[in-house]
Amino acid sequence: QVQLVESGGGLVDPGGSLRLSCAASGISFRSYVMRWYRQAPGKERELVAAISRGGFTNYADSVKGRFTISRDNRKNTVYLQMNSLKPEDTAVYYCNAEYGTDYWGKGTLVTVSS
Repeated sequence: QVQLVESGGGLVDPGGSLRLSCAASGISFRSYVMRWYRQAPGKERELVAAISRGGFTNYADSVKGRFTISRDNRKNTVYLQMNSLKPEDTAVYYCNAEYGTDYWGKGTLVTVSS
C-alpha cells in the first residue's frame, strides 16, 4: 500500500520559516519524481517545486529564492524548506510522487499570519 504522509505545517509569522516533510512508503522512492503542490482557499492547486530522480530541481516563480526542495533516498523522504514566508503562501501543501502513476498525500496546512 502506497502512503505519502506530510508533516511540518503550522502557523508562522510573516518572514518566518517552516520545513515540510513527506515520508513515502510502498514505492521505490528513488525512481519517483517528487513534487510539492499547494492549494489556497478558493484557488486551484498549483505546483510549488519539483525534484527529479537525479536531484534536479525547479520552482514556481513565486517561491524562487525562498523555498528549497530536497530529497533523502535513504529515508524515502522529500523536504520543502520554506523561508521568508508571506501571507500569500498560506495553503494546504501536498506531496506528489510520479513515475507513470501519480500518488498524493493528504496535505498539511501552512498558515502565514501575524
